[in-house]
Amino acid sequence: MKIIFIFCIIIVFIILLLSVLTTSKAYQYKHTVDPIKKPDDGIDNNQNESNEIK
Repeated sequence: MKIIFIFCIIIVFIILLLSVLTTSKAYQYKHTVDPIKKPDDGIDNNQNESNEIK
């Protein structure tokens, strides 16, 4: 009975260790965001296209 209990405790510690390592690695991941494209001189692209067609 003691052997089974020790084996279970070892498994619990291994799972806990893996969970902590995975979580710490996930927090270290650097997310990147694409820059926002600004419209030229405050004019909409739709207005530019309609002016070019005329």
